Amino acid sequence: MSAHFYEQEIQSGLKNKRRLAGWLNGRVQHYLEGIRKVRLSYIFCSDEALLKINREYLDHDTYTDIITFDMSESESEVVGEIYISVERVAENAQRFSVSYENELHRVIFHGMLHLCGFGDKKPAEKAEMRTAEDECLEAYFAA
Repeated sequence: MSAHFYEQEIQSGLKNKRRLAGWLNGRVQHYLEGIRKVRLSYIFCSDEALLKINREYLDHDTYTDIITFDMSESESEVVGEIYISVERVAENAQRFSVSYENELHRVIFHGMLHLCGFGDKKPAEKAEMRTAEDECLEAYFAA
């Protein structure tokens, strides 16, 4: 069980990576029973790098803060690559009047939640995702 964090030509400013990795693993177990393997790879990158991924793999020509690829091969594992635009996170933190650290963790949790089966396409799914993100933020920062 592991979570790893990579910086692709940009600094994320993420602190306490070892603590966060352990917390993410435990949270996956909280949402999904019977998971024997967790491997989360977070790749922090620029707006342009994520836009290129968005165009190439999703056929979307828009900037985004996160793209999550589920690479799980069975129901007993959660394996994924989560790409996060550090520039978009910083801009969104300013736009929503929250700290960069808070917004960065919200997006990190958002990717993990997608891999645990949470959606965000429909209004009800978005509301459920936001509630789960808020619960993760509260639980992580209270610990």
